[in-house]
Amino acid sequence: MAKRNNDNRPIEEILKEFVQTNNLEAGLDKVNVREAWANLMGNGVNNYTTAIELKHETLYVQLSSSVLREELSYGNEKIVKMLNESIGKEIVKKLVLR
Repeated sequence: MAKRNNDNRPIEEILKEFVQTNNLEAGLDKVNVREAWANLMGNGVNNYTTAIELKHETLYVQLSSSVLREELSYGNEKIVKMLNESIGKEIVKKLVLR
């Protein structure tokens, strides 16, 4: 039978260690970016969002409305800043709207 450690640690610390040990951070970052986009943009933009993909430090967002794509392109830097603040770390460096 395995010996049980009696050192009590917070679950948050244990989960962070597990994620780092198993190299899961990149996958979790992709999920976090999708959730942040959905929360920040709201239903109006989400209805026209067809695909969201994070590659390296670039977020690719495919939109079905060219008018909306043009509108969002004016606030490109602000959107990147809001996404990173929402996630809590700087994951997205560039936003590409397609």
